[in-house]
Amino acid sequence: MDRIGTDEAGKGDYFGPLAVAAVHADAGGDAELRRLGVRDSKRLKDGRVLELERKVKDGFSYDVVKINPERYNTLYRKLGNLNVLLAWAHARAIENLLAKVRCGLVISDQFGDRRFLEEKLMAEGRKVRLEQRTKAESDLAVAAASVLARAAYLRALEGMRGRYGVMFPKGATEVEDAGRTFVEIYGTDRLGEVAKLHFKTTERVIGELKTV
Repeated sequence: MDRIGTDEAGKGDYFGPLAVAAVHADAGGDAELRRLGVRDSKRLKDGRVLELERKVKDGFSYDVVKINPERYNTLYRKLGNLNVLLAWAHARAIENLLAKVRCGLVISDQFGDRRFLEEKLMAEGRKVRLEQRTKAESDLAVAAASVLARAAYLRALEGMRGRYGVMFPKGATEVEDAGRTFVEIYGTDRLGEVAKLHFKTTERVIGELKTV
């Protein structure tokens, strides 16, 4: 079945970007993805995700939209809703990939109101059939997209560690110490360079520093 699958990474992580990927696959592509061992990136170790990233990119048409924290925070303030922001990013990846391949079906994970993504698609995206599913990563094209999105997130996080000299953990728990370390070095005004500021973690990081 010829289709594009999309998925995101970094949505629930305090530090680092939001990454959305789109991958085009057909029936023959499914066999290759299965042979490579592609599956939902949440079921893979980070090293394996990075190994599979190159293999997917070498064999399939794809697009990756990476929204670094500063841009993410600007968009979140403008759009005011995480699901709308997600829809915007998914739509960009879909439109970018449709400029490279001909395809009549897009499959994505369902987040929020189905209309969010439908309304963000532009001219080319509105010509295709859009299926939004729960647990869409069971589809191999979506699973491949999850691998590319997660790899983009992991590489960006590692780049941030090198740039700032701070070990930024993944996820949204056990991140406050890293947040305080960053703020102590660079100041509160620069926290938005590395973190998604709308998380409640921001209040705890800054609030605890004020009480010290």
